[in-house]
Amino acid sequence: MKRNFDPIDEALDINAEDVKSLSKEIVKKTKSELKKPLTTDILESDKIHTRNTVYELIQLGSDAAYEMLDIAKETQKARDFEVVGQLLKAVGDLSDKLLDNQQKIKSIEAEDSTSNKVTNNTTNALFVGSTAELQKFLKQNLKDK
Repeated sequence: MKRNFDPIDEALDINAEDVKSLSKEIVKKTKSELKKPLTTDILESDKIHTRNTVYELIQLGSDAAYEMLDIAKETQKARDFEVVGQLLKAVGDLSDKLLDNQQKIKSIEAEDSTSNKVTNNTTNALFVGSTAELQKFLKQNLKDK
């Protein structure tokens, strides 16, 4: 069942075909933007944002744990102490997450630095030289025998 939106299009003074083509262009632009590789600036801003977020969550969790501990001491209810324990565990997990993030950042930075370095090690080389020199060497050995 096809709906007729002509009165709405006329009232808004728009053409439906123009809107369709414009939306296709927007989708193409956003798809091309998503395919851009991660740059150092983006990685650095993500690193800072993640670190700040985890710090804020740790601080908020610590504050909540202190407040809940005061409430638990006043009420002397087992459930309140259980909540304090859960908050403390959550803060501890966030601290571990902070360390995990630092390790991930170090591995990404190490990966970037090793990908830029080119090492060319030759081990157990029997002959180092050009093919012409090798042929001369072999011919000389044949003559000597």
